Amino acid sequence: MKVAEEQWARLQFLSRITLKECQYLQETDERLFSDPHTIEFVHSSPMDALLAERLDAFVSRFSRLQDNLGDKLLPQLLDAMGEKTGAALENLDRAEKLGWIASADAWMTMRRLRNQMVHEYIEDTMVLKSALQAGHRFVPVLLDAANRLTTQIIKLSPA
Repeated sequence: MKVAEEQWARLQFLSRITLKECQYLQETDERLFSDPHTIEFVHSSPMDALLAERLDAFVSRFSRLQDNLGDKLLPQLLDAMGEKTGAALENLDRAEKLGWIASADAWMTMRRLRNQMVHEYIEDTMVLKSALQAGHRFVPVLLDAANRLTTQIIKLSPA
């Protein structure tokens, strides 16, 4: 399949950004969850500045990667492959059928989690703790989807 030069450049850009976002999320996830007591500390004690920064970094990087994959890279890739694009859920369903994501339903669960972490975590430490643990469990899902999508982009190389 021949991809237009401008579209190829956009896919390459999104792929580079995705790989950086994966690296940053993975590093933050490892630092935040390397000590199993960190999450308990969130619930039981006032947070120190370093922990607060790590939490913000995790939430931001989780959200940014998911947004980039679902809202930017996926529609662009579908379009480059001559697939019909539509609403987010339609694109996710198509990505699931193509084997690029494990489950459109799981992706929507991650989307709700992302919204919860971004908007609701500040006041309720139990919500924060639960959301962080769920986010941590979804990191491999996001990384796998990123890998599958960027691999598909490589297959479209005009060279």
